Amino acid sequence: MIIDLQKFMEAERPAWRELEGFLVRLEQSPDQRLEFDEVRRFHLLYERASADLVKLVTFAAEPELRRYLESLVARAYGEIHETRHRTHGLQFWRWLSISLPLAFQKHLRAFWISVGVTMMGALLGGVGVWLDPEAKEMLLPAMFANHQADPRDRVAREEAGAGGSSADRVTASPARMAAFSAFLMQNNIGVSIKAMALGMTYGVGTLVLLFHNGVVLGVVGLDYILAGETVFLLGWLLPHGAIEIPAILIGGQAGLALAGALIGWGKREGLRRRFRRITPDLVTLIGGVALLLVWAGLVEAFFSQFHEPMIPYAVKIAFGVSELILLALFLGRRSGAVVERNPHDEP
Repeated sequence: MIIDLQKFMEAERPAWRELEGFLVRLEQSPDQRLEFDEVRRFHLLYERASADLVKLVTFAAEPELRRYLESLVARAYGEIHETRHRTHGLQFWRWLSISLPLAFQKHLRAFWISVGVTMMGALLGGVGVWLDPEAKEMLLPAMFANHQADPRDRVAREEAGAGGSSADRVTASPARMAAFSAFLMQNNIGVSIKAMALGMTYGVGTLVLLFHNGVVLGVVGLDYILAGETVFLLGWLLPHGAIEIPAILIGGQAGLALAGALIGWGKREGLRRRFRRITPDLVTLIGGVALLLVWAGLVEAFFSQFHEPMIPYAVKIAFGVSELILLALFLGRRSGAVVERNPHDEP
């Protein structure tokens, strides 16, 4: 067989580089899953590189190129047929540090919609209380009945340790505190899962739930601000709210991403294919939400509910702000799996 080696190399080198790009992605992120089209493309490039290697075997004048192709084919073969086992701890860490931020960033627009709708609800709730302080009795659901009284009275009771608040919690049994924490986790995780599941209503239910949560935040927040209890509000809400509120927003993000897959704007893929593509991201997002809400529940039960003079408000506010900054840095981190692009992908 006679071939023009220079033309052969010029024609085949783009495919070799594309295969090498796949291999770099897989070697940097071993737990990363390729889409079905990517798997087919990877296998095609592997077969093509193998065929090219066979053609070059007789060209003793090009040992460097032959060694390069041998290495490329061997690496691709290893990725296709690998059977190594990975520890669960390592897999969990890679999921947490790579898959979760990646899933969040892939659906960033849905997250900002979730934020916007919640803020609109908060604005409406705040305006309602500002125009008519008695409106909070109609806007707040029954479970928030303890917030319908004058905020100054509640703050005085909390700081004095009356009514089962700070002083009583010091002597509260660990079992009681753990039960309270478990209740908070269960309730908030349920709300977040509901926000995602309501994406099946083409996103309408998710938007309504987010808007309602925003109204409650706006009513409670402005009520305390108008009463001159802003510092208490921040010291009470920030330690757990800095994690709890973003977690619920991420649950809404998952619901809107699900709605997007259901509607399929401008996509030629079938419904089943769209759902199959979005499912790993939804599982990752809701798993991350559950972890965040477990932490928020613990903080709320064992830290947020203790007020001055027991814990200075400045300490609680600083703690909450630090949590929020760390969460933003974590979700916005750029890992190799995030920034690495497949040369075959669209720009």
